[in-house]
Amino acid sequence: MRGPLAPAEAPISRTRAERFDDLVREEAHRLEQRWSEQLAGVEFAVEEVPAIDPLALDLDAVPLSRLIPAEKGRPPRIVVYRRPVEARGGDDERDRARLVRDVVVEEVADLLGLAPESIDPTYDSPDD
Repeated sequence: MRGPLAPAEAPISRTRAERFDDLVREEAHRLEQRWSEQLAGVEFAVEEVPAIDPLALDLDAVPLSRLIPAEKGRPPRIVVYRRPVEARGGDDERDRARLVRDVVVEEVADLLGLAPESIDPTYDSPDD
């Protein structure tokens, strides 16, 4: 028997990367609801891994995300790196979702020049 075991629209048939994209998309959407004016035009993206600069001072630190400031007509962009977040977040889906939440909140806070706790009061809390 060959073919898919579940219909394409079933959650089980989504790849790990697609589920991660969904986590980032949901977190961005949640923050955009509260900070719609300040986040208008901000792009949120997912990349597999960061490009590492071999001349960087700290080669042991792997970034989980990055804020790319606006320049030359391009909007600011928040990039979340899937593989480092998954490695740090472990196999538990809830822990991974919390880590994605915290990473996105930290980048939005950096973009807006505010403390992460003012962006999201649930920042760095184990409860959802």
